[in-house]
Amino acid sequence: MAAKIKIENEKDDLLEFTLSGSSPAFANALRRALMHEVPILAVTDVDFIENTSSIFDEYIAHRLGMVPLKTPKGLKLPKECENGKCSSCTVSYSLDATGPATIYSRELKPTNEDASPAFDGIPIMKLVEGQRLKLEAHATLGIGREHARWQACLASYKAPKDGDFQFTLESYGNLAPKEILNKALEIIEEKAKELQKQLKEG
Repeated sequence: MAAKIKIENEKDDLLEFTLSGSSPAFANALRRALMHEVPILAVTDVDFIENTSSIFDEYIAHRLGMVPLKTPKGLKLPKECENGKCSSCTVSYSLDATGPATIYSRELKPTNEDASPAFDGIPIMKLVEGQRLKLEAHATLGIGREHARWQACLASYKAPKDGDFQFTLESYGNLAPKEILNKALEIIEEKAKELQKQLKEG
């Protein structure tokens, strides 16, 4: 019996589906691929032009790295790009704010509108009167296995009976849940083909 996937519930950030006719080993491989192998966009480095706030540059950079960013199609992983920081593998963001103000994720202005923050209202920090923050951030693709900033979703499953695995997939907003599922399945298929090729060559 071939493995089958049936969508049970689908929302903007949630996907519930049943995997049937499969094994615990494949169900676990799928869960790992969903969380750790699907490439998404995240801020990796920040150039600070001016920071007169009370928060260190490194702390602000860490906060920006954890802001979910929409991941547009067509971007390459840095290792697949020959030009370094270019529009093929990097999206840049500018931020310029003066206090008194609370800085939210919506104030990160991307060079590619398709890569805007997934949520507008994530608070980053507060500035008091006279403080200023001006920076340029750079985001690249990566996978959750390398760093939590690139984890596309939270995925779990339960198996109430043999062969049926009930999955819950919660997206962090970088990609739609069904996109994450399709990409994870593609990655598993590619790895299986590569393994088969190596076995034939060996």
